[in-house]
Amino acid sequence: MPFLGQDWRSPGWRWVKTEDGWKRCEPFSPALEDGNNQLNDISHTVILTGEDEEIYSTEDCEFAAKKRKKDHFRNNTDSQCFYREKWIYVHKESTRERHGYCTLGEAFNRLDFSSAIQDIRRFNYVVKLLQLIAKSQLTSLSGAAQKNYFNILDKIVRKVMEDQYNPRLIKDLLQDLSSTLCILIRGVGKSVLVGNINIWICRLETILLWQQQLKNLQMNKQVNNGLTLSDLPLHMLNNILYRFSDGWDIITLGQVTPTLYMLSEDRQLWKKLCQYHFAEKQFCRHLIPSEKGHIDWKLMYFALQKYYPIKEQYGDTLHFCRHCSILFWKDTGHPCTASDPNTCLMPVSPQHFIDLFKF
Repeated sequence: MPFLGQDWRSPGWRWVKTEDGWKRCEPFSPALEDGNNQLNDISHTVILTGEDEEIYSTEDCEFAAKKRKKDHFRNNTDSQCFYREKWIYVHKESTRERHGYCTLGEAFNRLDFSSAIQDIRRFNYVVKLLQLIAKSQLTSLSGAAQKNYFNILDKIVRKVMEDQYNPRLIKDLLQDLSSTLCILIRGVGKSVLVGNINIWICRLETILLWQQQLKNLQMNKQVNNGLTLSDLPLHMLNNILYRFSDGWDIITLGQVTPTLYMLSEDRQLWKKLCQYHFAEKQFCRHLIPSEKGHIDWKLMYFALQKYYPIKEQYGDTLHFCRHCSILFWKDTGHPCTASDPNTCLMPVSPQHFIDLFKF
């Protein structure tokens, strides 16, 4: 039997013995397997015109059904290049055992971001990663990775529209993505743009449609007769505000009630926020005094944000094993060969994820 795998140590394709001989098993997504019976039924039918004239033979129908099956697999928005392992080996050079390089697009396909956005701990992390790719790495994605990217983006927009969860974050992502696409489409021929120009124009139109939908998004009013945020004592409300790491979240919460607005304007709150994100040397370069002669820490925060990056907090991140050079989600695990795997783990920020695949 000829070898068909990419790796010389690989077992190659999976084969099954049938009455007609050995046949190769091709992997399909679960959604496609559910529709196999319907497609098989169609393949054995005879398609007739309105005058009951046979226009296709049975063999032609079988060929057309196989083609439809392949097209369904390629165009299915739920198919995301499934892999059994939810981790990827990050190798930057070719060896006898491993041929080629690990690319950003390959990692994007392998790490199951489609499921990660359903986890509230990982949602912000994935959105930030998509935003960084949109700014600088969009042209480095392969065709399959681009399709996966926009499928995940579509799921994110639908999740925000249904749950009203963090729409500001996805608005910033779409704004950066639309700006990048406009530049790339105008400069066709000067930049490497994988795919047909008409596909990118359709994607840009879809992004503009998403932006309009998010602009018209109306928050559902919660009907609850139990304990609400306004019923909490002042010290608890103040304690909640001190847990926020984003100034815009504080301002948004302050618009809910007059009491929360008063607490959100506290100078000490904004001072703590500035001290958390920025160094003392950075304060001295951008001092903004108020009318009373005190430092306006709220204006200081937004002024410093323009010049320096703020610290990022995520409920869950990707991890990199320094011993095995494997990138993975922590709860999925990986086959580590170290005596103490926990000592080898290193959290990976979205920017670090991008840097891992820069050669």
